[in-house]
Amino acid sequence: MEHVLTIEDVRNTISNWKKEGYSIGYVPTMGFLHDGHASLIDQARKNNDKVIVSIFVNPIQFGENEDLSTYPRDINNDKKLCESHGVDLIFTPSSEEMYQDKKAFVDIIDLSNTLCGLRRPIHFKGVCTVVAKFFNIIQPTNAYFGKKDAQQLAIIRKMVFDLNFPVNIIGVPIVREHDGLAKSSRNTYLSSDERKAATILYKSIQKGKSSIEPGCSADSIINTMTEIIQSEPLAKIDYISVVDANTMQPVQKVISPVLVAMAVYIGTTRLIDNFSYDPN
Repeated sequence: MEHVLTIEDVRNTISNWKKEGYSIGYVPTMGFLHDGHASLIDQARKNNDKVIVSIFVNPIQFGENEDLSTYPRDINNDKKLCESHGVDLIFTPSSEEMYQDKKAFVDIIDLSNTLCGLRRPIHFKGVCTVVAKFFNIIQPTNAYFGKKDAQQLAIIRKMVFDLNFPVNIIGVPIVREHDGLAKSSRNTYLSSDERKAATILYKSIQKGKSSIEPGCSADSIINTMTEIIQSEPLAKIDYISVVDANTMQPVQKVISPVLVAMAVYIGTTRLIDNFSYDPN
């Protein structure tokens, strides 16, 4: 497994691969890799001749008072996981290597003004910018994103379509702990009591899934899930929303495919989760 730090070195390796006609699978990450990331890598490994993983904590997607400085990092463990799952190349650029003094940004406005985008107004602008840069640097055949970050996945798909990137975007199902909690690097912030409390997210999803049906009101789903989450004293709801699966805009009734998404604080840690439903 090769480990490179510079754009020039990545491009040199990719140039050699493309001369051989290899397909390239790409998994963008912010590191502190876990089983959820491993599932993305495994899917990329199945579909492609070569697999690249980027590890980069992207500063421009963090707002004020967010956890950029404390975001968990463990490059040695990351390298071990990548090697054990057959990654061919790890790219770990510095912020200076990625941005220098550049001022160009990419922003997908219509899909980023709801859900997490409403609470974190610069977040998806930062995500789109760094992903666009990585796509331009790596020029992958296929790129893999987790469905836990459903709004991010929808925005990346839209960006690729609108800007004509020649890359296939592949969403990979959520990987969960044995008790249903979605795998996340931020789970490490939770105390033992908070970790137990965090299972309330999945309990609310199970209840939401069992109660949703064609034509039902969005409010009925939201109220059902809210009641479950409010039963946990350590939980504080940021949002629970039912949105159109394509536009990410709120709906009143479930008459087309929807995403039911939430963000919930457990203590001071903000966790997200979701499920999709197609009434047709």
